[in-house]
Amino acid sequence: MAEYTWKSPTVRWVDERMPVFTLMREHLVDYPSPKNLNYWWNFGSLAGIVLVIMIVTGIFLAMHYTAHVDHAFESVQRIMRDVNYGWLVRYIHMNGASFFFIVVYIHIFRGLYYGSYKPPRELLWMIGVIILLVMMATAFTGYVLPWGQMSFWGATVITSLFSAIPLVGDDIVVWLWGGFSVDNPTLNRFFALHYLMPFIIFALVFLHLWALHTKKSNNPLGIDIKGPQDTIPFSPYYTIKDLFGLGVLLIFFLGFSFFAPDFFGEPDNYMKADPLQTPAHIVPEWYFLPFYAILRAFTFDIWFLSAKLLGVIAMFGSILILLFLPWLDRSPVRSGRFRPVFKVFFWLFVLNCFVLGVVGGNPAEGFWIPLSQASTAYYFGYFLVILPLLGIFEKPLALPSSISEAVVSKGHSPVPEAAE
Repeated sequence: MAEYTWKSPTVRWVDERMPVFTLMREHLVDYPSPKNLNYWWNFGSLAGIVLVIMIVTGIFLAMHYTAHVDHAFESVQRIMRDVNYGWLVRYIHMNGASFFFIVVYIHIFRGLYYGSYKPPRELLWMIGVIILLVMMATAFTGYVLPWGQMSFWGATVITSLFSAIPLVGDDIVVWLWGGFSVDNPTLNRFFALHYLMPFIIFALVFLHLWALHTKKSNNPLGIDIKGPQDTIPFSPYYTIKDLFGLGVLLIFFLGFSFFAPDFFGEPDNYMKADPLQTPAHIVPEWYFLPFYAILRAFTFDIWFLSAKLLGVIAMFGSILILLFLPWLDRSPVRSGRFRPVFKVFFWLFVLNCFVLGVVGGNPAEGFWIPLSQASTAYYFGYFLVILPLLGIFEKPLALPSSISEAVVSKGHSPVPEAAE
């Protein structure tokens, strides 16, 4: 750890006993970053900022929320109508969940394109996938808390899926419900978990950053840092870039929060939960729709495996398969910039994910069923077939010798696309 001379006696006194200021300077100011990072690298820091916003607003909402089936819906209405600026806190929290997933999904797609999962960053990537899983669990438990129609029936349908697991499935469902139906014990459990899990995410983010700063950031070229000439200090160069990205994000985030706060919501969820009246079409939040489409793609049994169990396996497998990506993609080149065939299949994969989202938002009938099956087949085929074969047969373009050469070069020969 480098030695710094701090001008402030108080800062110097604290740092001598616990070098927190030195640590902050090393990792937030002097941290050597590749000099060619583009704006796609903003989304990691944006996700961290949105996480903090979600935790702070969630704590204030918890002060006024009542986790009881007889009072939960009314307590949310009281927050909206009677608590000073309660409407603003709730709208920021509601829309914050959607924007959290937006920036995280973009962050993941960026990692997929630029090969950020490849050695030596496998553990960094795997921690990120675990963060995504905990995020989804947090979002699901939070969606139940307003105790509207979609909250109740969404919880009933999704938790019932675990009953498809042989031998222990029914016991898992009873444990999740805290009884034999979705009721007050379920709401209490989900509220406790929803309050706890963001702090688990925060701890995982700390590990994620630790792994990142140990092996350093990837970059658009996907080549290793060769020396000091390839790097610049994180601050002020990338702090300014991150602040610009934050400004753009807040324009959209606050725009939705103030002018279209219910854009991402379901109308049925503005009616109190009624166990005797099933909504015509039960759908999860938009950020779960691709996985919901994969779940419903299986309409047939295979041997002793029921369609329901196959759907559950595929839904969870569609996320867990990301953990094995560093070993499925064996190409020696990280960045998609230098992989012309990979680019085609990657953008088809991105389009396929959007198609799955549209399919998940529509009833499982007619044309939507074969489309969901074809999209699901391509989703898994991309990871299990296409990427391994590309690693063997694709011929990548020549890589530049260093980041510095690519950045300062006036010609376009070292880089097949325009340099940042």
